[in-house]
Amino acid sequence: MSSAQSSEEKKITTHVLQEMKRRGEKISMLTAYDYSMARIIDAAGIDVVLVGDSASNVMAGYETTLPITLNEMIYHAASVVRAVSRALVVVDLPFGSYQGNSKEALNSSIRIMKESGAHAVKLEGGREVKESIERILTAGVPVMGHLGLTPQSIYKFGTYVVRAKEDTEAQRLIEDAHILAESGCFAIVLEKIPAQLAARVAAEVKIPIIGIGAGAGVDGQVLVLHDMLGITHEFSPRFLRRYMNLYDDIKAATERYISDVKSKDFPNKHEQY
Repeated sequence: MSSAQSSEEKKITTHVLQEMKRRGEKISMLTAYDYSMARIIDAAGIDVVLVGDSASNVMAGYETTLPITLNEMIYHAASVVRAVSRALVVVDLPFGSYQGNSKEALNSSIRIMKESGAHAVKLEGGREVKESIERILTAGVPVMGHLGLTPQSIYKFGTYVVRAKEDTEAQRLIEDAHILAESGCFAIVLEKIPAQLAARVAAEVKIPIIGIGAGAGVDGQVLVLHDMLGITHEFSPRFLRRYMNLYDDIKAATERYISDVKSKDFPNKHEQY
């Protein structure tokens, strides 16, 4: 077998994710928005890289995910795609690029795929986006769904609290998960819902269910990279596990650099020509 064939087999596709679910192998997913970070997490073996509209928060400093534009998402996605050789790259359709208009949803998705080279798109919502999902799929663009806490609807909900705690909303979420799967989504993200409910959805639908604040009974997990690495430090929900504390480390390194420059210690005689 040639090395080209071998490396091709290692690439993560939507089919590979389905096989992982069937085998009971958990799926790892992180966000990334730039070439350097994406290259590192791809080399580490991440399965899915999500170019999330959370770039609106962590990269641009907005309070919500709503302001980021389709052009900006394409810019971030193209940067990530250039870095990734193994992972599946999924790109969020930003607010206003698909809601209530399936033709616009299709056009937005085609732009993302053509201009960034990404592998799939993700959108928020259940039955209300069914037509958009089906239309996007007619162009051969894979679609990942997103249910539970949907940040693009923050002004409708008015809060980021756990969703689907009441029976009526829980039942609607289960129905929506089935609708998304039957419409052709290859996977669904469930955000900030009770663990028992998420486990039930993962057991009932055949496509992979990726959780964020949805317990351990799903098929995989996703976190925002900047949260996981401790670059952001104001945000501390229960579901977040910080694997590093880079905010403090980077701040301390910067303080040392400033001190060395001010004291004329940097550059020393070995650091100049």
